[in-house]
Amino acid sequence: MSTQAGIDDELQTVIRATFDTHLEVARAAARDLPDAIESAARVLVDSYLGGGKAILFGNGGSMSDALHIEGELVNRFSVDRPGVAAVALGSPASLTATANDYSYDDLFARMVVAHHRPGDVAVGFTTSGNSENVVRAFEQAKALGAPTIAFTGEGGGRCAAIADVLIAVPSRETPRIQEVHITVGHMLCDLVERALVARA
Repeated sequence: MSTQAGIDDELQTVIRATFDTHLEVARAAARDLPDAIESAARVLVDSYLGGGKAILFGNGGSMSDALHIEGELVNRFSVDRPGVAAVALGSPASLTATANDYSYDDLFARMVVAHHRPGDVAVGFTTSGNSENVVRAFEQAKALGAPTIAFTGEGGGRCAAIADVLIAVPSRETPRIQEVHITVGHMLCDLVERALVARA
């Protein structure tokens, strides 16, 4: 067997194994998470019906998820409808100023205070459930009286004891957790949109 053929075989093995693992995690999530997803959807719909907004945050790929969901809510998901309010925390200016003047651990908590209004919901993404700045943001949100929804991996980490709704993907592999996070995020956008359009 040529070296190139061996490399090609290895690539195919990795590709198939990744799909297999993704499907296993997705099936486990489909079994374990529907009640939590429904609860999160109800919290968000109640917020929007009361004039509130979603405040979303996370680090790295999780920040990208927060930005992605912000876009789906503010613009549209699958039907034409008025945009709904959402803000993903972490503009470069706010992020770097807060991290420089205070600490990276406090940046989302300070931003939650700045953006929070009565009726808002705090939505945090952390695959470990232990990201300090996400945990502190949830603690601050609860002090303000805001409901909290945590997207995490298996077990929920420290967020399990804090969040009002815990969406804990049954995996400890960060890529697989994030893949399910965005799928669930899309579900929530769909459920919120359906509820709001039905009430329009």
